[in-house]
Amino acid sequence: MAASGNFAFNNPVFQEDQRRPGLTPPAAPTNYSAASHQAADLAASAQLEGMYAAPTASSADTGRMTVEDTVVKTAGLFGILLVTALVGWFWTLGGSLMPTQVEPADLTIMPWIIGALVGFVLALVISFTSRKKVRPGLVWAYAAAEGLFVGGISAYFEFIWPGVVLQATIATLVVVGVTLALFASGKVRVSKKANKIFMIAMVSYLVFGLVNLVLMWTGVTQGTFGLYSQEIFGIPLGLVIGLLVVLMASYSLVQDFDLVQQGARNGAPREFGWIGAFGIMVTVVWLYVEILRIIAILRGND
Repeated sequence: MAASGNFAFNNPVFQEDQRRPGLTPPAAPTNYSAASHQAADLAASAQLEGMYAAPTASSADTGRMTVEDTVVKTAGLFGILLVTALVGWFWTLGGSLMPTQVEPADLTIMPWIIGALVGFVLALVISFTSRKKVRPGLVWAYAAAEGLFVGGISAYFEFIWPGVVLQATIATLVVVGVTLALFASGKVRVSKKANKIFMIAMVSYLVFGLVNLVLMWTGVTQGTFGLYSQEIFGIPLGLVIGLLVVLMASYSLVQDFDLVQQGARNGAPREFGWIGAFGIMVTVVWLYVEILRIIAILRGND
């Protein structure tokens, strides 16, 4: 007779003996362990999914500089610039919107002068104090002063050469857009050698500008732009220098983009986004003024 048919094996004593430690089949704890690991995996997977589904931490959350936050700051500064540029425009034209409706006697260069002087002083203060502490209020004030300067000089040039402001604005946007595209594609990068050349060219340009200013004040040079109005082989000197300066300003813009990118990568404090925005604004205004002068020289007195 088979053991299963023996009633002795159905005795509870034998059944208890079969359930004692060491006699328990190994399948039971193995199944429990597998279930535990599976539950842990599901929990970890759910946690990862929650992390990926959560919104990306902003610069306010991390306290670090980001490209996106710097872009917002830059847009805000240009918004301030545009508002004060309108003030400078109306002030220069004696309260009028259309330059064609203004008499020469009604023109004033006070917004131009005030904006340039205040902007220059603020730029120096920001540049030399930002390493210790960034003061956004000074950057806002600089944007307002630059707007006064840009609005004043634009209205003055528009009065003499109608349509020049629109031409200069479009050209500036094109140069900025092309420079940004080349930088984003990796075709243009900052290098130590290029930085040295840029510094030499920048110092030379500043010296030339100061000399030209002195010659204009003393009446040595003739023409609207002093030495810029002089011609060499029939080509205005201002045109040649202006094109070189546009290249310099474009490289300066690449330096500004690189500064923002490196600051974001290195986890710089969030407030340094204002310095990146400040640098971009300085370069764009410089580029606009140079292009404005180039177009004015090309158009002459028409």
